[in-house]
Amino acid sequence: MRQFYGTSQRGDLDEALQGLHSPQFIMLLSNERQFEAHVAALERRFPGVPSIGCIGMSYQTGVTENGVGVIAFSDGVAAAANVLEQVSVMPVKYIQRLERDMQALGGGSRDTVCIDFCSGNDACVLTTLYTALRRRGISLVGGTGDQGRVSANGRVYQDAVAYGLVKNQNGRVRTYKENIYHRLGDYRFVASDTDRANYILGTLNGKSAKQVYKDILHVTDEEIPTRTFQNPFGKLNGDDTCIVSIKEVKGNSLACFRQVNDSDVLVLLELGDYKAIVRETIQQICRDFPRRSAIFSVNCLFRYKLFSQQGYMQSYLHDMAALGSHAGFVGYGEHYNNRFVNQSMTCVVFE
Repeated sequence: MRQFYGTSQRGDLDEALQGLHSPQFIMLLSNERQFEAHVAALERRFPGVPSIGCIGMSYQTGVTENGVGVIAFSDGVAAAANVLEQVSVMPVKYIQRLERDMQALGGGSRDTVCIDFCSGNDACVLTTLYTALRRRGISLVGGTGDQGRVSANGRVYQDAVAYGLVKNQNGRVRTYKENIYHRLGDYRFVASDTDRANYILGTLNGKSAKQVYKDILHVTDEEIPTRTFQNPFGKLNGDDTCIVSIKEVKGNSLACFRQVNDSDVLVLLELGDYKAIVRETIQQICRDFPRRSAIFSVNCLFRYKLFSQQGYMQSYLHDMAALGSHAGFVGYGEHYNNRFVNQSMTCVVFE
């Protein structure tokens, strides 16, 4: 298979599509102002080609923050694209669409992946999607777009998740999740007084969540939203830790970027040697796939901000480009199978 990446910093879709011929699956990353127009124009240009899209930044060897980016697969893939609607209420109502698409595509764990762009309520959406996907062993990688809008096959949807099933007809696929944080000390908290709908974390071990965070890290209220770059929370999920980013202070509580429930067990995390961790991820991919045709990744907005502040973002993209054809987008939350995480990178590698 082959992966195409085209972009226009000024939002010119024709410029971004230069050189794209006979695509078999397309992903559109656009800006808020032009999203609907780009969705319609892309469908006119490639009618009937399975496509999904959202509002967000794209990247290859550089980042397009407010223009348009197009990532497309061709030459040896089969694909289907669709949506589950009403994700804030009942996404399972539409799960037969995914089941029919999987039946028609006929892929499995070795050669097929699901890529999704979501407008919100991610944890519930992922549980719904993965309940169907896991019966065929199909992994999922994706993320949250901006402004609550996604697209599929030339139509724009709100309160929905757009997904693409992609089958590699010439080799394997495998998904990865990269965590650049490790546990800080032996802190262990039980969450309570949470507001699931608004992602509010009220108390930890019976004390104000805000005050617990401040006392441990010796920070002010104003410093908390940026200190999460170095010290997010982690939600224990079996042997895995899902990163929970702090959005802002709400009274004595903390508003987060992902849901925390009463009785969830949380730990405090700290930033590790991210350059070494990235090198290890690249080495692992090379060990698993001596020959690679494409890598599609989703990087968290907070990773992008952290790497940019540290002057590392361009080096990061250069290092990932050494793997071959690498492209992706900056999400507001990352998806990995049935897990909704923050401040992470997820990706799929095609042989």
